Amino acid sequence: MNRDVVAYLRCPVCREPLHAHERTLRCPRGHSFDLARQGYADLSAGRSPHTGDTPEMVAARDAFLAEGHYAFVSTALAEAAAGAAGIAVDVGGGTGQHLATVLDANPALHGLVLDASKPALRRAARVHERAGAVRTDAWGRLPLADHDTAVLLDVFAPRNGAEFHRVLRPDGRLLVVTPEPDHLAELVTALGLLTVDPAKEERLAASLDAHFTLARRQSLRETLRLDRDEVATVVGMGPSAWHRDAATIDLPTPVEVTAAIRLDEWTPR
Repeated sequence: MNRDVVAYLRCPVCREPLHAHERTLRCPRGHSFDLARQGYADLSAGRSPHTGDTPEMVAARDAFLAEGHYAFVSTALAEAAAGAAGIAVDVGGGTGQHLATVLDANPALHGLVLDASKPALRRAARVHERAGAVRTDAWGRLPLADHDTAVLLDVFAPRNGAEFHRVLRPDGRLLVVTPEPDHLAELVTALGLLTVDPAKEERLAASLDAHFTLARRQSLRETLRLDRDEVATVVGMGPSAWHRDAATIDLPTPVEVTAAIRLDEWTPR
């Protein structure tokens, strides 16, 4: 793992700084965490209550993003992080493609993907030369120093407002991407996919308002033209994958699909 990234990590047991020693991360009190062969570290300390995305979901996400369908989201995140220096942390960042774009556009940043999914982290550990990957629970205490993170990315991921506030610098930026109500509406209607919860807006506000001030809001929209394999992929990479077998999809293609995303930029109170 990149040593500049390790400098931002903290032991999940005692909160002391971690240092790289061959294929382990160790703290001054002797707690030790092995680096996986693929290069990521497991700092969950046995407290992760779930395994995250399955290998099939991770492969679907990787394939869909590699086609550039959500490049407009990555570009918007990179622009929102412009000029930042230090560490950019992608919480629930999966395979790290969005983070890689942010790092390419901002050479003064290093990057870290936090996720619960081992299959995702195996890919994230190799996504960029200035990035690292760590397994942890986004709902628990993050293995990061207090007020030391320059940019936090949260793309369709859990929002732990208190922890985000703890780790962000006073001048840091929290970039949250959420789906608009009509996101992938054509597929939702045709295939009976899961819809955006109408209470999502209230939950987002409740999780962040106590700790952050909304500085900017952008609505991002693109029309995607998808073939059958791409439709199966976008279904397989999202929450509907738990409820719908992508192999059973029968839809005339190509099909035009609306990608409707909101990017909110928050600053710590």
